[in-house]
Amino acid sequence: TSPEPPLLPALQLLLWHSALLTVQEATPLGPASSLPQSFLLKCLEQVRKIQADGAELQERLTACLSQLHGGLFLYQGLLQALAGISPELAPTLDILQLDVTDFATNIWLQMEDLGVAPAVQPTQGPMPTFTSAFQRRAGGVLVASKLQSFLELAYRVLRYLAEP
Repeated sequence: TSPEPPLLPALQLLLWHSALLTVQEATPLGPASSLPQSFLLKCLEQVRKIQADGAELQERLTACLSQLHGGLFLYQGLLQALAGISPELAPTLDILQLDVTDFATNIWLQMEDLGVAPAVQPTQGPMPTFTSAFQRRAGGVLVASKLQSFLELAYRVLRYLAEP
């Protein structure tokens, strides 16, 4: 199995933000009577803008994680459908299935930690059935090719999100 992917800095920021909210709510502010009204109004406007930007960022991260999890979940089923492809490829297919499952689980757990996971995990829809050795091999080529493309795109997106 592959090592657990590192927590993205943007996701860490969201976690720290939620921890800071608890501290901030417990800390009462002193009287603001000495602050100019225009300053307070400008600060309120900035807070609203930052809140909107933060909500948009969280929405985009949630969508990214959901799409990533959905794609990995789909490939879990497709890889299972390839069972029996050939005795020589069975160990590699088993390792690939475990790696994809571990990655999907890590994404799901991160979504749960952030409180953005759906109430129930998705269920697998109907998967193709390969009735002959030729169909399994042809299906294996297609699934491996599409999985590779999906993982390259996921890598680029995650790398972009991880950049400072």
